[in-house]
Amino acid sequence: MAIALRGLYLYPLKSCAPLAQPVATVEPRGLAGDRRWMVVDAAGRFVTGRQQPRLTLIRARPDAADALQLDAPGMPSLRLAAMRDRARVAATVWGSTVASLPAAPEADAWIARFLDQPARFVHMDEAALRPVDPDYGDAAVSYADGFPLLLISAAAMDGLNARLARPLSVLRFRPNLVVDGTEAHVEDGWKRIRIGEVAFDVVKPCTRCVFTTVDFERGERDADGEPLRTLIGYRRGPDGVTFGQNLIPRGGGRIGVGDPVEVLA
Repeated sequence: MAIALRGLYLYPLKSCAPLAQPVATVEPRGLAGDRRWMVVDAAGRFVTGRQQPRLTLIRARPDAADALQLDAPGMPSLRLAAMRDRARVAATVWGSTVASLPAAPEADAWIARFLDQPARFVHMDEAALRPVDPDYGDAAVSYADGFPLLLISAAAMDGLNARLARPLSVLRFRPNLVVDGTEAHVEDGWKRIRIGEVAFDVVKPCTRCVFTTVDFERGERDADGEPLRTLIGYRRGPDGVTFGQNLIPRGGGRIGVGDPVEVLA
């Protein structure tokens, strides 16, 4: 069976609800429009679904190059736009500080109200640079945790669901790319692939955390601790629990659901 791209997903605001796409444009720092917006606290530190599971209830849709349309339970719709005429703000995500564009005060009030804590939005435009870990080459990344894209095989998810009392969506793991036509976890052995006409380096397994226990349709953590509890039983290694692979694009172009996936190395 040929390997093909089965699912393609964006997260326009870091930790928001998944947005399925039939096609997407691959850029150096990831899929166009993926995780170019982020929520930070009063100190400029990133806020994610780990601390605030309610973030996963926000549905974000691109609305021009640097704007989003946001909808969330109990909130009015919001058009979120970058304020290019205002001073940049320092936004910290893991070990990186990114000189980011702010949003309007009304937008910041919206997210602070929804999360019930001091918070604001920041935007990564083309001038806001964030390098990946230099151990993995000279590349850039969005506000994603560490690398431009995340890939998971559908068979890996099937294998996990066979061990769970209650099957879960692969979107619990927030992939950009889901591929089928493989055996479970075969992606762990890949070094380089091509999807359509775009080549990617497969650089590092993705280490998993408590965010996988958040039900993004309810905006709450599952009390049973799944799927992390089950993954600990068979996917735990020296670097922690891993599931899926991080990618760095080595070129650009458009990819789409149904595109062939070729393993180059």
